[in-house]
Amino acid sequence: MRRLRAVRLVAVQLVAPELFPPAPPRRRPLPVLDERLRGTKFLPLESRSVLNSPEQTGMDFWSLNPYVGCEFGCTYCYARFTHRYVVERAHHAGRLTDAELREFRGPHGWEAFEQRIFVKEQILGALDADLRRYSRSTQAGQHAAPIVIGTATDPYQPAERRFRITRAVLGRLAACEGLSIGLITKSPLVARDVDLLSRIQQRNDLEVYVSLTTLDVDLIRALEVRSPMPAVRLRALARLTAAGVNAGLLVAPVLPGITDDVPHLNALFSAARDAGARFIHASPLRLYPAIKERFLPVLAERFPHLAARYRRAYAGRGAAPRQYAAALSRRIERLQRKHGFAVLGMRDRYEKRMPGPQGDLELSVEPIA
Repeated sequence: MRRLRAVRLVAVQLVAPELFPPAPPRRRPLPVLDERLRGTKFLPLESRSVLNSPEQTGMDFWSLNPYVGCEFGCTYCYARFTHRYVVERAHHAGRLTDAELREFRGPHGWEAFEQRIFVKEQILGALDADLRRYSRSTQAGQHAAPIVIGTATDPYQPAERRFRITRAVLGRLAACEGLSIGLITKSPLVARDVDLLSRIQQRNDLEVYVSLTTLDVDLIRALEVRSPMPAVRLRALARLTAAGVNAGLLVAPVLPGITDDVPHLNALFSAARDAGARFIHASPLRLYPAIKERFLPVLAERFPHLAARYRRAYAGRGAAPRQYAAALSRRIERLQRKHGFAVLGMRDRYEKRMPGPQGDLELSVEPIA
């Protein structure tokens, strides 16, 4: 037996280097930057690019998202697929193991959006390079499209208190001039940065959208899980407008049969006016395939009489039926006039179509040294 072992060992030494390449060194697991008691983890994302151009997304604006994923966990959020796409692409490129794919994607492809959130820690270097790219595009005669922060994540989700990525971005943008900048959030934390928003507004066109779909606290808890309460959002809006910041209310999505009736919308418009909102936009629910798996079970539990109607209305489509959208648009315009807001049309400036995957398609999901 000793002789047999020796023969086999020699054979391996002679043949293995030619037939079997050496195993790659084991990649270190992504470090956990922070973790919530409920299990949500925050992980670093190394960013080569953070401004997504209109050519990349098919939208008519540039988008910037300081995080991938969102702790608020709104059941209707269309951005869940962006998180899934980033994770699946990283796995395809060999940056994530099969086990990490399962963890960062979730059992059904949507859970990890609110459970495994990526933080673009070293964002400013990438932003500087992207702003130069943005500047070259406008100098080349292209239309200077807006830059919108928070199209696929909430830039002021709770993690922002610790990581301050959004504040760093605003600090850099405050040194710019002649930009058109939008910011969308559900969080009262936006009022923390009133100093930077005021500075940005001095030399740029700025619109801050505080997103609120209903004043009904129970409904917020059922559909938005961990988002801030309506009263605190409205107080934040009032703080912004009192400081002279061009801020208003974003009522999106309007949920058919749930939040689209006149009394419901009228209460929102009245609250926005009382908070000093400079404008108010609204748009109906978009229910794309990647979101139906999350939203429709909640709808069936909370509003069982609407479940079949939603499935019929959104069958084969992501946007609300055209006839419904037109009727809702007329209702919104009447309320805008009633409450003294400019009539700006149904589709809000920054959400004309479904955003494409984030520009993180070129990013590496690697530990940051």
